[in-house]
Amino acid sequence: MEQIRVAIVDDQNIFRQSLAILINSVPNFELVADAGSAAALLEILKTIPSLPQVLLLDMNMPGMNGIELNQLLQQQYPQIKVMVLSVHSQERLIAKMVSAGASAYLFKNCDKEELITAIQTVHHTGFYINRQTLAAIQNAAARRGKSTNVFSTSPFELTNREKEVLELICKEYASSEIAQKLFLSIRTVEGHRNNLLLKTQSRNTAGLVLYAVKHQLIEVI
Repeated sequence: MEQIRVAIVDDQNIFRQSLAILINSVPNFELVADAGSAAALLEILKTIPSLPQVLLLDMNMPGMNGIELNQLLQQQYPQIKVMVLSVHSQERLIAKMVSAGASAYLFKNCDKEELITAIQTVHHTGFYINRQTLAAIQNAAARRGKSTNVFSTSPFELTNREKEVLELICKEYASSEIAQKLFLSIRTVEGHRNNLLLKTQSRNTAGLVLYAVKHQLIEVI
């Protein structure tokens, strides 16, 4: 089973330490960084031999907050997939963080099984979106749609193949699985994924899902 390198940044010591124990208890998780502030995390990232693949990010921290740290990580360490773990449930904040490149948004009162599943899914497919996050994205898009009256119309023309790939991405299929399902090479699938990122101006896979939900390109149950 492939090891997943995980990092935590949270200023609440007891919560962070408990979370670290949980991460270390999962056989294929490896805790590579544990920080109480954004500044401390950034110093650790400069020194560790292997960067984390998934980062669990708190929103409220002294100094640089989660929004600011996420923006910096997207610029300097885009290979790190950011998962927000927060007490804040405002729909606009959830949609904002996903739009800004976060691969998942979970509440701190989620159960450990969902957290473990989310980390594995983010590592495997690039994103994890539960019903709460989907509702936040849809409602935020609907509010914008009422003011612009265009939210259901995609401003970009997607080919039929791109729509097929996008639909499978939204169903949490990895590139290798999409290739097998559509009888394409992985390289071709990655080409379609890159074209989708360029056309939709999305930062990552989570952004593609956000775009698809905003513009009603997929059916959400």
